[in-house]
Amino acid sequence: MKCINCHSIDIGKIGPHQYFCWNCCIEMNIVGDKLDVYQVEEDGSVSSLNDLFVAEDIGDPQETQTEIYSDRR
Repeated sequence: MKCINCHSIDIGKIGPHQYFCWNCCIEMNIVGDKLDVYQVEEDGSVSSLNDLFVAEDIGDPQETQTEIYSDRR
């Protein structure tokens, strides 16, 4: 899996359907066909980045989810 923001492969799983990019500090949540993207602030709060990533940039959520699950072993 690659980060949709910085394209780094340094992604960690932080919870069910939740992933974190250690390179650019964004959190990605995938539930069903919906992908939500958040920036983690210094105080630990999160700010939505969904308005920056249109559906075309994110790609097919089902394809993204397949990539994530195929990377788990």
